[in-house]
Amino acid sequence: MAGYECADHLNAFGIRVDLVNATGHLPLIDMDYSNLASLKMATVREGIRWSKVETKPYQYDWSEVGKIIQAGKTNKIQQVWDLCHFGYPDDLTPLHPQFTNRFVAICTAFVQFYRSIDPDSTLIITPINEVSFLSWLGGEVRGTSPYCTNQGWEVKYCLMRAYIKGIDALKAADPLVRILTTEPLINIVPCTAASFEESEIAKNLHEAQFQVTEILCGRMCPELGGSEDYLDILGYNFYFNNQWTAEPHEYLDWKIGELNPKFIPLHQLLIAAYQKYNRPIVLTETSHPKEDRPLWIKMIEVESQKILQAGLPFWGICWYPIVNRPDWDYLHDWHYAGIWDDVYDKDLPGRVLHTPSAEALAEAQKNLNK
Repeated sequence: MAGYECADHLNAFGIRVDLVNATGHLPLIDMDYSNLASLKMATVREGIRWSKVETKPYQYDWSEVGKIIQAGKTNKIQQVWDLCHFGYPDDLTPLHPQFTNRFVAICTAFVQFYRSIDPDSTLIITPINEVSFLSWLGGEVRGTSPYCTNQGWEVKYCLMRAYIKGIDALKAADPLVRILTTEPLINIVPCTAASFEESEIAKNLHEAQFQVTEILCGRMCPELGGSEDYLDILGYNFYFNNQWTAEPHEYLDWKIGELNPKFIPLHQLLIAAYQKYNRPIVLTETSHPKEDRPLWIKMIEVESQKILQAGLPFWGICWYPIVNRPDWDYLHDWHYAGIWDDVYDKDLPGRVLHTPSAEALAEAQKNLNK
């Protein structure tokens, strides 16, 4: 799968980002989709950009979303849709009393609009991307709206209330809609000389990564109405910096991997997550910046082989982002984590392939398909 960065939130400086346009994906969408054939990809993650669609309450402009849907049909690309990828309309935050009502309404409106263009294909939707991360970003470190500290749980609670009601609305509009969760997959461990109390803190932080899914299936906060029925396809996002010590905060070096006894290989993390919920799993985001991309691809290949050998229903791997993207907060800083490397310039349309990554990806696909 290919992921096109679609974040549309207010960044740490209060600036609205629009990475669909900043990366050139919208103006170059037919080129982007046709390029995927060389990578043997035909499924993508896209986002509606809620802040762009609903600039006035309950009034929707689907024109750009319609172009993306039509491009998918034209190029025979399956699209998986995010309804909220970190961004909300200017007048809304998760703590707003009307947040849930507004989210429910756009869920219904999106399904109706999508089906007016494509009445037949399977519609897969992520209601809210990375609730765990978004709760931390906006509720703990003031990285986005509502720019809070020490309110991560409250933000998460409000997001999950909307998430559950949103699924109800999606299913009411189309009972065949599939729900794909997309949550970070992390490993938080105590430092080497940690006390018992510090070890318990690290353990609790590690387990907190599953709060979103626990709420969704009704094991936590049952008053929100969660149920096992809401668990469908479980997506996990995994990057090179997803494992760290709790205190002091230090990343575990993935290149050393199992030589560090605190490091847990990806296949073990995914198997543990699968065993909690017994649902099909997808690696919904993974990538690495710059020169180590081919090494990361090889690691993902090896770990994926182990997941498949364990007999898990492992349905896909999404390279996210597939084209180069700028940093949210420092928009001049491009990450070079895609398979295509260019810094978008509207006067110089095109894509520059990062050949070592493309070759590593082709080799991984060949080995995984044996």
